[in-house]
Amino acid sequence: MKKNIKLQQVKNITKKAFTVGLVLTMTAGIFSGCGSKADDKTIKVGASPSPHAEILEQIKDDLKKDGYNLNIVEYNDYVIPNKALNDGEIDANYFQHTAYLENYNKENKTDLVEAGKIHFEPLGIYSKKIKSLSEIKDGDVVIVPNDATNEARALLLLQEEGIIKVDKKKGFKVTKLDVTENPKHIEIKELAAEQLPRALDDAKIGVINGNYAIDGGLKIKDALSLEKGSSDATKVYSNIIAVRKNDKNNEKTKALVKALKSEKVKKFIEKKYKGSVITVK
Repeated sequence: MKKNIKLQQVKNITKKAFTVGLVLTMTAGIFSGCGSKADDKTIKVGASPSPHAEILEQIKDDLKKDGYNLNIVEYNDYVIPNKALNDGEIDANYFQHTAYLENYNKENKTDLVEAGKIHFEPLGIYSKKIKSLSEIKDGDVVIVPNDATNEARALLLLQEEGIIKVDKKKGFKVTKLDVTENPKHIEIKELAAEQLPRALDDAKIGVINGNYAIDGGLKIKDALSLEKGSSDATKVYSNIIAVRKNDKNNEKTKALVKALKSEKVKKFIEKKYKGSVITVK
């Protein structure tokens, strides 16, 4: 009789444990489902602080009206935002141009894609020591971005100003090794793009990306030369929204790009950046 009672007790305990486990599993499923729905309505975008994050701030209310919450994650370099995007930590990023993305994909065997061109940042030549490029002397130090695509832009701008000549065959892929003529024997030093404004004290001139020039307190009106907004330049160097390939045509991406291409954003960019950032169609 005692054996039967004990057996029944064991069965009851097992049944209760199963019931509790089932309830916990169902509850977890419910909360998991709720989380997924919330995630579907949040757009997490990685961006450089300026101008990208500043521009994104302007569309938070617009996306809210479309049912989305915009979460902006700021990055201060050119590598982590693409890694975060590829790893699924963010939904999109906004910091780079087409040429940089293509080069990143090639070097890292990733498949990130452009979802839309938003703006163009003319590369500029800045200096704290001279007022004209004609003042460059023999052996002066010139600093340029060290990433492949922006270094090419910098060298082509220096060529346009008659400071150097580069191998025409290389096009947008030139490096300092492709300099064919250097009449003033300038010393070209490659630095991380974000370091260029701070390094101006140690160079005669620096060729600096628009966003880092803004961050460094440099003004477009003080540039000794600016990249021209030609169709070729804007095609290759327009700053874009980048996403994972499978997300290019989803509703989140469409809403984000649409908001960034609004007349409201265009007016904000024109008023705020006064030519250092230019909207593109």
